[in-house]
Amino acid sequence: MAALRIAFEAPDTPGSSSSSGRKPIDFVHLTAQTMGDKALEIEVLQLFARQARKVMKEITEGERNGRAQAAHQLKGAALAVGAVDVAAAAGAIEQRPTDPTLPDVLATSVLEAELFILKLCR
Repeated sequence: MAALRIAFEAPDTPGSSSSSGRKPIDFVHLTAQTMGDKALEIEVLQLFARQARKVMKEITEGERNGRAQAAHQLKGAALAVGAVDVAAAAGAIEQRPTDPTLPDVLATSVLEAELFILKLCR
């Protein structure tokens, strides 16, 4: 249990924050969603990371309507776990599914969130 406590209190090292300068996961929000259950937080974050990877593929390979729907799905999942940068990037794709620059922004935010989650799980 100490390792989980350390993991959730620690990541203030370089590379632990997103390009926006904040942590990729809002732990205050996540803790509220999981009622403070650290094991559940890890499980939820791992599920989110897997789902984000799958939805990214749908966004990059899908048609316009499919991209918007996949982005909406990812935005909801990201908001549920407190991945605010992912949610913002997915929301932008949902609004402008044909903008060719937005998938790269989303991919960057998903990767930052995934790397952060992996750090927490080790």
